[in-house]
Amino acid sequence: MHKGFRNKLPLLFTFCLFTNFLPASDSLLCPVFASEGYYKLARNYGTDGRTGSSGRSGRDGSSGQNQNIFVNGSPVNLDLSGTDGEDGEDGEPGYRPHCRNQPYNVSHDINAPDGGSGGDGGKGGDGGNGGSITVYYTNLADLRNIFVRATGGEGGRGGRGASGTDGCKCRRRKWEVQTCEGTPGTPNYKCTNKVYRCSDGSDGRDGSDGRDGRDGSLGTLSIVNSKQPLADDNPTVKLAISELTNKPFKLSKNKWNIRPGALSLLAPGSAIADNYREFEVRLEEAFQIVWQERQPITSFANEVVTVNLNDSKQVEVNFSEDLWVDGSSKSEANVTTFTVNYAIPKKDVTRLAVAEFADAGQNLNLKIVDLAAKSDAINTQFRVKFRAKDTSYGFSDYKTEYEGDIPNEFVTRDYNRFTLALGKLKIDNDALRSGMNVQIEVIATRSLGGRSAKQTIRWQGVVRKARRGV
Repeated sequence: MHKGFRNKLPLLFTFCLFTNFLPASDSLLCPVFASEGYYKLARNYGTDGRTGSSGRSGRDGSSGQNQNIFVNGSPVNLDLSGTDGEDGEDGEPGYRPHCRNQPYNVSHDINAPDGGSGGDGGKGGDGGNGGSITVYYTNLADLRNIFVRATGGEGGRGGRGASGTDGCKCRRRKWEVQTCEGTPGTPNYKCTNKVYRCSDGSDGRDGSDGRDGRDGSLGTLSIVNSKQPLADDNPTVKLAISELTNKPFKLSKNKWNIRPGALSLLAPGSAIADNYREFEVRLEEAFQIVWQERQPITSFANEVVTVNLNDSKQVEVNFSEDLWVDGSSKSEANVTTFTVNYAIPKKDVTRLAVAEFADAGQNLNLKIVDLAAKSDAINTQFRVKFRAKDTSYGFSDYKTEYEGDIPNEFVTRDYNRFTLALGKLKIDNDALRSGMNVQIEVIATRSLGGRSAKQTIRWQGVVRKARRGV
């Protein structure tokens, strides 16, 4: 770029000479442009060295093949080892900077070009895992005739980081430039000398060595006391609610016991993980949902439920976080039925709002309405912070008069409307009288089916006069 600019300087000066035929106001633009270009050329002389390329990561090794075998006492020799990961490549050295053409006697400091950084070494590939083996037998002693080598492959070595290159050195480290003002020979003629410096370029950073790959893990042994292969199990399903309603869905699980001592079961010299699996029993259970929620199930057609059969032959039911469900589960004759009593979208759980702030003194109350109309199913607990300020005698700050849970006897619910009897709480009577400025913060804790959420409701206003007859 700088070289190209220098090649264009003669054309630039020719253009400036041509502008002498233009009005003075127009020709002044050219010297300004030329000096600015020279300034940039001087400050950025040469070229920094480029960073070397990083080395390629090594490929991971392949895992050993998994196998199922039926033993009858005949010798068996199996190599299920994983292969080694490849070494990472070394990084590429940094490129040298272009150090020539340091400008002289310029009126500013300059920096020499920096050296190029070295490339990082590539990561070593991970070793492949040893393969797993499932052995079907009728005589456990026959396993002593099975020699298995199921070692993991070694991780590849990380590539080495490459060296960075040296930065350029200044050929001339400092110089003086004299600047004069005024007319020579007159009292206002003054000259000053200022020293400018050149700083050496920074050396390029050496590249980092690549991380060694992870060694592969040992393969595992599973044993089954049977002549027949195990059927595949299906312990977990994730389906839309509508697919599990009023029709059983079959779940199955092969239950295993984890035991130590795999090497003691196999031929001497075998290499495999010490813990092995021993098949115990196959579990089977059907599952279905019975819908008792008032809203039709079509309103929740896209909601997903996850069903899992555990080792205790119990069916675990988990609904999505966006749906709150309350129900009960019953198992009979290898069929688990989950009855949905209430299903409420999470967004409808925290839709409480202040409806009215009424009366004064011991009759002071705050009415809160459930805009989603779900309070017949959701349990709600209230906590309040009541602050008051009397401005009758000038300025004053709010003072906290009560902060705590509201006892259940001071909360009444009429369908989806709650009335909080604030006047019954342990609040000073002066803070409850009409004309008092109050700030109220209510925290409602809503819960259903093992889930809960909090909503904070804030209200600020003035206690009004009590209604007549109250």
